[in-house]
Amino acid sequence: MAQFRKKPVVIEVSRWFKNGDHPLDYSETHDGFENGEMRRFPPEERKAKEWEGDIVRYYRNPDDSGTRACQHCTKTMHHHGWIDTLEGGHIVCPDDWIIKGVKGELYPCRDDIFRATYDPVDAS
Repeated sequence: MAQFRKKPVVIEVSRWFKNGDHPLDYSETHDGFENGEMRRFPPEERKAKEWEGDIVRYYRNPDDSGTRACQHCTKTMHHHGWIDTLEGGHIVCPDDWIIKGVKGELYPCRDDIFRATYDPVDAS
């Protein structure tokens, strides 16, 4: 079997712990209803109201009440997020890293896999 070494690529990452803590989660204004009226909600207001983020959204599944334990981290699913990737949607566990790929795509990575795969880059 042939062997290959991963190319040295510098990536952008942020660690995710809970809804709203990705740096781009409240970067856009959204339309919505308030008191039966359509209006625009700026990022600051959406964040203050702790609404769903733009990048990591709430975990929701019509077949899952959210009270079961996650098979990866054992926390209940209420504490998880959901992110759309090029391969489809993925569950985001608290403590996962959100990686920005070489094509600008975002995807989650478990902490143990992240630490085994990446080294910090000296910012100087």
